Formats: sequence, C-alpha cells, structure tokens
Amino acid sequence: MKYFWTLFWTLILIEMVVYVGSSMIGTEFDAMTGVLIAVPATLLLYIIPAIIPNDPVEKH
Repeated sequence: MKYFWTLFWTLILIEMVVYVGSSMIGTEFDAMTGVLIAVPATLLLYIIPAIIPNDPVEKH
C-alpha cells in the first residue's frame, strides 16, 4: 500500500509542477509529460533507500 501512495502523491505533485511550469512559459499543458516524469521519479524514491546504508556509524 505504501508503494501505491508514493506513486499517487508523486504523480499529483509532479503534475502540479508541470502545470505551473507550462503556464509560466506559456505552453499547452500536457498531462502525459507529468506521468513520464513521475514514474521514474517514483522508481528513484523506491531505489534510493535500498542503496543508502542503514548501519550505525562507529565513533573513531
């Protein structure tokens, strides 16, 4: 379920950024652009925590 909500909120936030950005530069809003950016962004959000080590740092 956490994967669904991550995708959902990433999609919503990226779509808002694409909408505002396209409005600011005066181009037509294309929802597919937001989807094409949100899916890889969501995958990065899934992968990055798996790469970052979770071990405590030893004091020197």
